[in-house]
Amino acid sequence: MGSVDEQDEDEEMGDRPLAPRPRFSIVIPAFNEQDYLAGCLRSLAAQDFTGGVEVIVVDNNSSDQTAAVARSFGAVVVHERRPGVCSARQRGTSIARGEIIVSTDADTVFDRGWLSNIDQAFERHPGCVAVGGPCRFTAGRPWWAVVYPRLLFGAVAAVHRLTGHVVYVTATNVAFRREAWPGYDTQLTQGGDELDLLRRLQRRGPVVFDRHNPTFTSPRRLQRGLAYNLVVTFLVYYLLAYAINRVARRPVLGTAPAFRHGRRSAPLAPWAGRLVLASAMLVAGLVLLRGGIYLAALIW
Repeated sequence: MGSVDEQDEDEEMGDRPLAPRPRFSIVIPAFNEQDYLAGCLRSLAAQDFTGGVEVIVVDNNSSDQTAAVARSFGAVVVHERRPGVCSARQRGTSIARGEIIVSTDADTVFDRGWLSNIDQAFERHPGCVAVGGPCRFTAGRPWWAVVYPRLLFGAVAAVHRLTGHVVYVTATNVAFRREAWPGYDTQLTQGGDELDLLRRLQRRGPVVFDRHNPTFTSPRRLQRGLAYNLVVTFLVYYLLAYAINRVARRPVLGTAPAFRHGRRSAPLAPWAGRLVLASAMLVAGLVLLRGGIYLAALIW
């Protein structure tokens, strides 16, 4: 469990107005997000969902005006001193009052009907514990960043359609019932709020995937280029770190460097374009393979 400063918690909770339990609590971890957070909160304020919504921003040791921006939009602001996205999501979810917890990110925006679509998905599937959806990148992305998520989430949707099993969720677009929440493993870094959360949720009940309800996140994490994202971000800080930290039960490999401002991606050479297509097809193929194995196990 993430570290909790009891005095800070008493002060923060004391400022929260007493109100009926909301339908949704949206938990947003934030580290130096003053440049993006306003867009995220403005997009949430424009949702057409008419039920109760609570927005919680978890300030994870920001040195900028992240907390002030959050408060200016009426969000609940809590502080988590232990660095890491799993600790931040754990902190925010632990104080959430909503029936359904929605996980997303500070650099993400949404279609106006995003929350309504999530609500309807839970209504259509009353026995499910969670609903996931795809993520796309906003304007300014390189072309390969259009191909990759479409192949990845297309494969996730295909596996779900064939087997009823969800093999991946993105932490920027997943909602789960508060009563089914298994907690986040705060010994994990990247992958802990996606792969590990999904694994734990599926022990509690079915998870569904709505491929028609995407979120739109900034392409800033792509600014170091294709090779960096494939090797450093994905292979090292995501897959390898998740596996090692889970086995070791402690954060042996830490969190990937945060991207806030920096140079844009350089244009891809022709060979690099072929590489990203091959890589995206490989990942999508692995997702489909996992779904096929799951389907074969069901038949057997």
